[in-house]
Amino acid sequence: MRSGLPCRSWYAFNIIFNILNKSALNAFPCPWFISTWQLMASALFMVGLWVTGLQPAPKVDRGFIMALMPVALFHTIGHVSACVSFSQVAVSFAHIVKSAEPVFSVILSGPILGQTYPWYVWGSLLPIVAGCSLSALKEVSFSWAGFNNAMISNLGMVLRNIYSKKSLNDYKHIDGINLFGLISCASLLYCIPAALYVERGMWEGAWQAAVASLGPGPFYQLLLTSGLFYHLYNQASYMVLDQGVSPVTFSVGNTMKRASYMVLDQGVSPVTFSASYMVLDQGVSPVTFSVGNTMKRVAVVVSAVMFFRNPVSLLNWVGSSIAIFGTYLYSVATDRAKEEAKKKNQA
Repeated sequence: MRSGLPCRSWYAFNIIFNILNKSALNAFPCPWFISTWQLMASALFMVGLWVTGLQPAPKVDRGFIMALMPVALFHTIGHVSACVSFSQVAVSFAHIVKSAEPVFSVILSGPILGQTYPWYVWGSLLPIVAGCSLSALKEVSFSWAGFNNAMISNLGMVLRNIYSKKSLNDYKHIDGINLFGLISCASLLYCIPAALYVERGMWEGAWQAAVASLGPGPFYQLLLTSGLFYHLYNQASYMVLDQGVSPVTFSVGNTMKRASYMVLDQGVSPVTFSASYMVLDQGVSPVTFSVGNTMKRVAVVVSAVMFFRNPVSLLNWVGSSIAIFGTYLYSVATDRAKEEAKKKNQA
């Protein structure tokens, strides 16, 4: 499996990033600033690689830049709205809402990429939608702003993945690492003016409070490392897309990954967690792996609720369980669709 190492890196770096990002938001509750800084850190990282020659600088033309700008816009929307959502609702609830990402991917991959899916793939999306809806009904930390931002992030990230895939297909000379670097640079054109407008007048007071609470060194280190791991996990994800993984499959991985964000909070190291994904390289079938991932999702959601001590109603538990089970059904359905398509092409 060529994408094994990038996949494991994607998961591990993302776990670390989410812990750092949540800590940064708790200390400095300015999600637009933090989002902009993370994009800037990623852009600076890539510029450093290009200048030093460690990564060959991409050759771009006007046509590529025009194709890149919508991708950068969707990336900005997805990234910023996710940060805003995590600052507004409980982490466990935000991740349940974010598990609806495959719904957007299936719906949008058809008209944009021309991909079609059998009825049972569409049917597998129903438990995800129903579960997310039930979870929202009795969520104690529920706010429409947090819920809407999580859904907007789903939409933005799926459109980013789809159009990134189109960019990689249309411009074979731009690899995944350079593509994300260029997206980060272009995203700043959208994010900087928006952040200055949305959070105008907030930064000075929040900055002073964060420095007073954490101390200058730890606070600066938190911002620096969150920016670094933001770039690393996204770079790994684009390496996965660059190796032929479809946007829908990517969304399945994103959904499974989402449940892992809080494992690190429970004392599991990124190295130990990432080792579990080596199972895929040892010949375990996608269905067997999906079963294990589904059981893991239940465990981490429960442990996350216990860690953050968020009060959860019975209806919320039922809704979360249905949504989690829906992601399993979805992964099984898409795997079956691939097998049937392969047999049809061989016939």
